[in-house]
Amino acid sequence: MPNALAPLRKIALAYSGGLDTSVMCKWLQETYGAEIVTFTADIGQGEELAPARAKAEAMGVRELFVEDLTEEFARDFVFPMFHANALYEGEYLLGTSIARPLIAKRLVEVAAATSAQAIAHGATGKGNDQVRFELSAYALNPDIRVIAPWRDPDWTLRSREACLAYAEQHQIPVEFQRGGAGSPYSMDANLLHISYEGGGLEDPAHPPDEDTWRWTVAPEAAPDKPEEITLDFRAGDAVAVNGEALTPAGVLRRLNTLGGRHGVGRSDIVENRYVGMKSRGCYETPGGTILLKAHRAIESITLDREVAHLKDELMPRYATLIYNGYWWSPERRAMQALLAESQKPVNGRVRLKLYKGGVWVLGRESATDSLYDAGVVTFEDDAGAYDQQDATGFIRLNALRLRLGAGRRGGK
Repeated sequence: MPNALAPLRKIALAYSGGLDTSVMCKWLQETYGAEIVTFTADIGQGEELAPARAKAEAMGVRELFVEDLTEEFARDFVFPMFHANALYEGEYLLGTSIARPLIAKRLVEVAAATSAQAIAHGATGKGNDQVRFELSAYALNPDIRVIAPWRDPDWTLRSREACLAYAEQHQIPVEFQRGGAGSPYSMDANLLHISYEGGGLEDPAHPPDEDTWRWTVAPEAAPDKPEEITLDFRAGDAVAVNGEALTPAGVLRRLNTLGGRHGVGRSDIVENRYVGMKSRGCYETPGGTILLKAHRAIESITLDREVAHLKDELMPRYATLIYNGYWWSPERRAMQALLAESQKPVNGRVRLKLYKGGVWVLGRESATDSLYDAGVVTFEDDAGAYDQQDATGFIRLNALRLRLGAGRRGGK
């Protein structure tokens, strides 16, 4: 186990380039007298990351890592999660949750590559991210030391004003200015979603303002003409949109664009955080909303009934594991192996309609793996494909326990 009293020579910081982590970088230098290594992940948040590098350099950081992880994020995290059709508490598509294990993985690897004795993150002590980062880190390196300044009693910078004053005092370059026109919300964006919390959203009775949303038009303002699209699946993964082969990240980007212009993927949720409190958040997940609808549609004709039902039973547990930060746990890995096996026959094409915030399935087909047999299910003459008299014994056997129970109750 890590020695919490051992002096730290080097700390690897998960660094966004924003106000909080810029201030944190300087605070760590001063508090621990350690060299800081910064790691900045591009997971499709749509921001230019060069300024993050420049800010870190301005604070004297000599080892900086800025990495494009978008394909790894989509291929190894988002797509496997969608094999489960995962929704937390029936609504949340886990956009923030699924990014954390990847960021933590690379942060731990950066720490190892630079001989850093500890990692640090900017998550607060109230939220889920602190749990997700740290559970992931300990699962990947049980000896790593984790520094969470927001939980440190010496961390006094608990407001934007305090952080701005500290930045001004230490000549830390930040874009945010007092009285500026920045977003009033705490936002998190990646290739799968963008989330909004805080500000006026802390009142769950208050609807989000229309200018909250960044990726999607209002359904009322979406085109008056529906748009039809197709998704091709191979082994449970979407591999083409409208017949064009795309990488996993390419699929998400294309679906985000398509869904965004039709107002698809907005949600307003009050969820139960792992630490115990309820939290209200608004989310935009246009591509993920389309992908989930299409994936369930292709599974409906390619999965065996009991396999499909087993997946549905496991899904809430799987989603909760991801939400609570247990991506690297043995139980999640075991469930993932089952999911991977289930997806082998999930091949084919789904046709969808996007219109005014909605996604509708127009058709699904699989030339190689469909279990749908029109000759058996038809309301017309099935030419002996199914003997309806077989249902009589089937019903009697399944009714036996009900009849016995009814008989006992009637005798009392």
